[in-house]
Amino acid sequence: MSWWREGPNPNRTNSLNGGALWRRGRAPGSWLGLAVGGLLLGGCGGSFATRAADRADAAGTSRRAATPLFARTNLVAWCVVPFDAGKRTPAQRAAMLQRLGFGWLAYDYRAEHVPTFDDELVQLSKHNVRLLAWWFPGELNDEARHILDVLKRHDQRGVQLWVSGGGEPVRDAAEEKARVGAEVRRLRPIAEAAARQDCVVALYNHGGWFGEPENQIKIIQRLKEDGISNVGIVYNQHHGHAHLDRFEELLRRMKPHLLAFNLNGMTRDGDQHGKKILPLGQGDLDLTLLRLLRDSGWQGPVGLLNHTDEDAEGRLRDNLAGLDWLVAQLEGRPAGPRPEPATWR
Repeated sequence: MSWWREGPNPNRTNSLNGGALWRRGRAPGSWLGLAVGGLLLGGCGGSFATRAADRADAAGTSRRAATPLFARTNLVAWCVVPFDAGKRTPAQRAAMLQRLGFGWLAYDYRAEHVPTFDDELVQLSKHNVRLLAWWFPGELNDEARHILDVLKRHDQRGVQLWVSGGGEPVRDAAEEKARVGAEVRRLRPIAEAAARQDCVVALYNHGGWFGEPENQIKIIQRLKEDGISNVGIVYNQHHGHAHLDRFEELLRRMKPHLLAFNLNGMTRDGDQHGKKILPLGQGDLDLTLLRLLRDSGWQGPVGLLNHTDEDAEGRLRDNLAGLDWLVAQLEGRPAGPRPEPATWR
């Protein structure tokens, strides 16, 4: 089996063949993508409350997670571009991520960010932050092709293209078969275009029929039958409140396809009671869910998100503090009191 190796540019990887979606490298938090079936799978705001800043800064030394899955260099910042009260520039954002110790960025955008696509990648490289993923259009349209051109121009390979969908529940097996077929036809051009650039597609749960992992697995299996093997799953806890009762079984089924996992503070029915997105550590189910993820044996990049109107650095610091507190408990170390987030009450 051959590995992907990082080149001198931290945002560049060189392709070799292999046989699994993701496997860990030797260094904690260093991820190496592998090819499957010949198709590539994987690459200055304001001030905050002192208590949150101190906790996050301390994490870089005495409280750094011993568990490689939760090491800073394995963490992905998500929903920090359009979701940021600080309205950071690419340079400010990359500096923030480097300051906080994040190894990766998953990039999302709005129309006003399109002119700065190139600068975003330049700044990430300057600040030694890797591009893990790009929020991608639902069809291979002009905007999608523009993104692929940007990735090609900056020699970005192994990037995950996060693609979402929707749809009402199906009524019977015939309707389900038709729905799966329609999704295969929609996703195939994206996957083929991604493969030509050594990239992978990750199906993103965002609610609706498409957001159910069981349905995503059916789509992936059907694509594989058609010879498309560079499609997996990115799972988002903040869109998974309805999955809590069956999460352990879902994780077992998703594991062979799982390319990334985005954490969130989780409480039962939180999406129905104004607690859909919480800082990590503030949900009463966080420790249980984190333990299930660790004990599953899955190894892959782990995301922390803003996805609020708060300052992105403030919310990321709160999430880092919550993660440190939870991981200390997982590892049997003194955890101290529950963190008090600066960006949530």
